[in-house]
Amino acid sequence: MKKAVMYGGGNIGRGFIGQLMYQSGYAVSFVDVNQELLTALNTQKQYPVRILKGDSYDEVMVQNVSGIDGNDIDAVSRAIAEADLCATAVGVNVLKFVVKPIKEGIVRRFTEGSKKPLDIIICENLIGADEFLKGMIADLMTEEEKKFLDKVGFVEASIGRMVPIQTDAMKDGNPLRVCVESYDRLPVDKAAFKGELPPIENLVPFSPFSYYIERKLFVHNMGHASTAYLGQYLGCDAIWESIGHPEVELIALRAMQASAQAMSKKYDVAFEGLNNHVENLIYRFSNKQLGDTNARVGGDIKRKLSPNDRMIGALNLCREQGIATDYLEVAIAASLLFRRDGEEPMTPEVILSEVAQLSKDDATYKNIMNYYAMLQDKKPLAELIKAVKTKQAELIIV
Repeated sequence: MKKAVMYGGGNIGRGFIGQLMYQSGYAVSFVDVNQELLTALNTQKQYPVRILKGDSYDEVMVQNVSGIDGNDIDAVSRAIAEADLCATAVGVNVLKFVVKPIKEGIVRRFTEGSKKPLDIIICENLIGADEFLKGMIADLMTEEEKKFLDKVGFVEASIGRMVPIQTDAMKDGNPLRVCVESYDRLPVDKAAFKGELPPIENLVPFSPFSYYIERKLFVHNMGHASTAYLGQYLGCDAIWESIGHPEVELIALRAMQASAQAMSKKYDVAFEGLNNHVENLIYRFSNKQLGDTNARVGGDIKRKLSPNDRMIGALNLCREQGIATDYLEVAIAASLLFRRDGEEPMTPEVILSEVAQLSKDDATYKNIMNYYAMLQDKKPLAELIKAVKTKQAELIIV
């Protein structure tokens, strides 16, 4: 049986990549530091993935699994040296902590192990995740060891499956159970593989892969976050509840369509297919069983409003391609009111100028602040939509 090492045994690791690997004939070893998780994996040797569909669900039992302590560098490096395939799903901020074991595994593989090319599928929400991870690994290597990197494929992936924070109700008596939506496609960078394409079920190899990375970040993630920011403004706690408000749905839909139009121009891809994806996402956001919260989806403002991330990245993409950004500006304005416990409070001016790096002299900056002022005055979202339509009508007349 083929062997896979899944670095990260969390929601995406178990609830998506691990499931696809198992269904494709791999025995999967999850590397993690959560001792309860590792004990459960090594005791049960399996875990359930519950696929939520409206008011019903299907369940898949993922078998042939085990756990490896991420602090045991010897065990991790040995597993990587012997693996047919590796993947990471640990979160961007955690990648720096897994670099040393991966580096040791690569060196061990090409000095003691199979010496076959190794592909690492990187399942992180980060543009340039391949070069980021490769660079950190290279920094730990000698000049001689760096030659091994020629045989390692750092393969970016676009994670489209939505997996919320798992509640006790979702676990339903089994701490290993993961509840997920049914979407199960895994786009990957076709050009990055060093070995043969792995026979992973629902793998979507594509090149140039920046298209899928940007589609995920600037359409899916941006629309999801916009729904959270607008929904919290209306007093909603959950994504499904937020998208159920017609005004939230309209603003999120129009913002996503603007980003889709920009992508259509940039990559010379038909807008129709991108728009179908947008409409499907709106439908997926309404999945009540997922129970995803606005707090989770909208949190980490410093990252999500940084210049290359979902909100401002989408804004910049639209501006570069000459696409109107009015509805996206409304969503960004709503993000300036967003609050999550434990996060450092920042003024709107600091967020836009220092985090988003927008100039105060920029017309877009002024538009966002105008919409923000309306939200501060507790104006209904319908009035902001009316303001956008009035502005667009004036531009047409001019």
